[in-house]
Amino acid sequence: MLLDRLNWRYATKKMDPDKAVPDEKVDAILEATRLAPTSSGLQPFEVIVVTDPAVRAKLKDAAFDQAQLVDGSHVLIFAAWDNYTEERIDGVVNDTAAARGGLTEALTGYYDRLKGMYLSRPAEVNFEHAARQAYIGLGIALTAAAFEEVDSTPMEGFEADKFDEILGLRERGLRSVAILPLGYRDADGDWLNDQAKVRRATDKFITRVDADS
Repeated sequence: MLLDRLNWRYATKKMDPDKAVPDEKVDAILEATRLAPTSSGLQPFEVIVVTDPAVRAKLKDAAFDQAQLVDGSHVLIFAAWDNYTEERIDGVVNDTAAARGGLTEALTGYYDRLKGMYLSRPAEVNFEHAARQAYIGLGIALTAAAFEEVDSTPMEGFEADKFDEILGLRERGLRSVAILPLGYRDADGDWLNDQAKVRRATDKFITRVDADS
């Protein structure tokens, strides 16, 4: 079923503005994204969900006028931490301790070593690492949307600084890295709707290293 849904999905170019994604489907996509794996369980990104038409219109202007931002019913913005800090890492430690029966030497020792590596690095290096984790969440969100039969369009084509300003992200220590409009395809108006999915052949994409190779 999952492969069927992944074959069904495509980067929707024209969404039907009269069809809104139900809350329960959006919530399922967001919960799947929350459960995405990240390096050391840090979850160094947040997802901002925008439904306000006026705000989405501003975002559209900062996304080179791509219509999916207003024709879809929701826009998800994946915003990565701008840096790793002791406070942020300690928050993960405390959440882990609360979920697993308290602090242990193994837990605190692991994250103390992580702090030793991360906190001495330049902020931009840490942001780029956090952004890569956000893309894991983006991939899960795309897959969950397909599973829910919700159309989506992953985008990097937007002016991140303007998005950050519109949404007040820098004040929260966040920087936008990718966006994902959600909606339902306008089958008649989308030139890509009936096009064959194009991917490299398996033998050109997968390399197997076996014991007898």
